[in-house]
Amino acid sequence: MLTDLIIKNFAIIENLHATFGSGFNVLTGETGAGKSIIIDAVNLLLGGRARGEIIRTGEEEASVEAIFDLSEEPLPGQKLVAAGLDNNDELLVRRIVARSGKNRIFINGSPVSLTQLRELISGLVNIYGQHEHQNLQRTETHLELLDYFAGLQEPLKIYQSAFSAYQRLKKELSHLNLAERERQQRLDMLAFQQQELQNAHLKIGEDDELEQERALLLHAEKITAVTVGGYESLYAGQQAVCEKISIVADQLEALQQIDPHLGTLAKSLQSNLYSLEDIASELRGYAENLDFEPQRQQQVEDRLALLTSLKGKYAPTITELLDYLERITAELNDLSDAEGRREQLRQQLQAQNDLLFKFGKQLSQQRKEAAIELANVVERELADLAMARAEFSILLVALVEPSMDGLESGEFYLAANPGEEAQPLAKIASGGELSRIMLALKRSVPEGDGVKTLIFDEVDAGIGGEAATAVGEKISRLGKDLQVLCVTHLPQVAAFSDQHYRVLKEENNGRTTTKLNLLDTEARVAEMARMLGGSQVGQQTLVHARELIKSSRALVA
Repeated sequence: MLTDLIIKNFAIIENLHATFGSGFNVLTGETGAGKSIIIDAVNLLLGGRARGEIIRTGEEEASVEAIFDLSEEPLPGQKLVAAGLDNNDELLVRRIVARSGKNRIFINGSPVSLTQLRELISGLVNIYGQHEHQNLQRTETHLELLDYFAGLQEPLKIYQSAFSAYQRLKKELSHLNLAERERQQRLDMLAFQQQELQNAHLKIGEDDELEQERALLLHAEKITAVTVGGYESLYAGQQAVCEKISIVADQLEALQQIDPHLGTLAKSLQSNLYSLEDIASELRGYAENLDFEPQRQQQVEDRLALLTSLKGKYAPTITELLDYLERITAELNDLSDAEGRREQLRQQLQAQNDLLFKFGKQLSQQRKEAAIELANVVERELADLAMARAEFSILLVALVEPSMDGLESGEFYLAANPGEEAQPLAKIASGGELSRIMLALKRSVPEGDGVKTLIFDEVDAGIGGEAATAVGEKISRLGKDLQVLCVTHLPQVAAFSDQHYRVLKEENNGRTTTKLNLLDTEARVAEMARMLGGSQVGQQTLVHARELIKSSRALVA
């Protein structure tokens, strides 16, 4: 719901801040006061064209802001989160137009593009009148409105599920139906890769083991010298360390009767001697097990080079190489059995096609019946809106190929006057007719397109008397479910409003500006009297105004 509208330096508006309520909000005022300018400002927020001439004379930029309450509208909030924008059940849109040509758009304080603005704010507001933001002129919404009217959401969902499954099978079959040359090229390449990987006899962890072995081979001479030399120095050679320690330990032990402490030292030395002998033994065993064959180093280098090459071609680790081998083996099996799989898919596709057309034809029949009913309902509504002889219809045309929306397209047609051939609504209807048709549709399908704020401009064009009263009553009843803003010149329409705003033009210090005032009870009566009597407002006109408001409220009570 639109709660606040703030306009600055836009055309003749210097600074305007309006707060709107739920239900039926009406905007009235004398011709030229600036009602259409306010609609233009809202249209700018909806992604309309920004033109430098809209900036107030003497100013460098114009801005329009709007605040929407999203507490009861989850979808726009979800769009905000998906776009990475703040969502606190409120949407603040601000658009700035500068003479320099640098135009800026902000949503909840974050800069966005015009495309993002249109995407994020679509579904919040529709304007019906002589403006670009015309939902009825988008023929793709016509079928959607028909489906909402007939309550066909569930049959449509079932059809769309079947269509998605059909498309997946069709895509898979198309993939299999690649040119034979391409398939064979793929087979050859995968077969080569499979053979190369299988011939490598890969083992997880092998590369780490080979790297360790290569390090040993590269330092073979040094390792041999150190281990053999260490054994000789510690145990086997002349004047070996162990022999010398043994002599010293025996000498200390012989003196322990003179000084017991020397015996303790002898035992400690003997214990260390055993450890050194163990180390010497290990060095001898290590040296005896060394097997540095000259050709082994080249084998290790060649194997590591092969593994490095495979990693560079296919995957960075042996584990991933084995996974890749498994995948291409599976693909090879699929490609090798392409004809068998192709026939299987053909059968599945035919079965899914039959199911798709079964659901599609059921949906089509329901739409045909609903189209007649909706046309009758809309024509009855239009009869109350000074379009009594208009003929409204929904043309359903079978598609060459099924689409996500069904087996047909749908478009609204109108013959506004007797004897005229029905033409596409989006091409021939005037702004006033569009507004009234949309009002009729909204009365017939309140939740049709999910938009909760409607702005009607020129809905009263060319009507008066009882028809005007009917328009006001219908808008008022629409306001029970939706928020409606309506610009009107007719007191019969304005009398039904929940909130009444007056647009007026003032001149201060030689400058003209437009104001928008929310009217209290007495001010509303005065404005209604002005609309009824023009410049000649007398006591009788005021009485008439009060009676009109009272009787209008009674009609919708």
